[in-house]
Amino acid sequence: MRNTVRMFTVVAVFALFGSALLAQTGQQARLERQVRHELVMLPNYNVFDWLEYRVDNGTVTLMGEVVRPTLRSDAERVVQQIEGVRSVENKIEVLPTSPNDDRLRAAVYRAIYGNPNFTRYAFRAVPPIHIIVKNGNLRLVGVVANEGDKNMANIQANGVSGVFSVKNDLVVEKED
Repeated sequence: MRNTVRMFTVVAVFALFGSALLAQTGQQARLERQVRHELVMLPNYNVFDWLEYRVDNGTVTLMGEVVRPTLRSDAERVVQQIEGVRSVENKIEVLPTSPNDDRLRAAVYRAIYGNPNFTRYAFRAVPPIHIIVKNGNLRLVGVVANEGDKNMANIQANGVSGVFSVKNDLVVEKED
């Protein structure tokens, strides 16, 4: 009888911790979805900005690079308003102001999104290939459909005059 009671107690404790863990996992997933939604919906977020985030126990860490300082503060403000967010650590870098970098952004945008192979990406609200330029150095980030598109974007970016270096951090979508 004691063994049965003990076994039932152990099972009940594991069930309670398991359900608490599942609830916490569900809360984590909900927060991640909401943070992503709020960041993507920022009115000034565009192809020349890149925002990333990490959610850990109600603490949201914002990362990435933006062209305008207002986007950095707007991102922090909208994330702080999400129910369940306890604190926000803002590590978003504001890129230095540079007419040359602005010229390179426009030229790389035309080189990539002006290419007929990338038409399907160009007409999205926020195109998935982000062009980050800092002091003449270029980084491509985002998601493309296949390895060929990743390589083609790299070739197009490398063909722009005045770009010092290109780092291709594009990710290929997982195929089902």
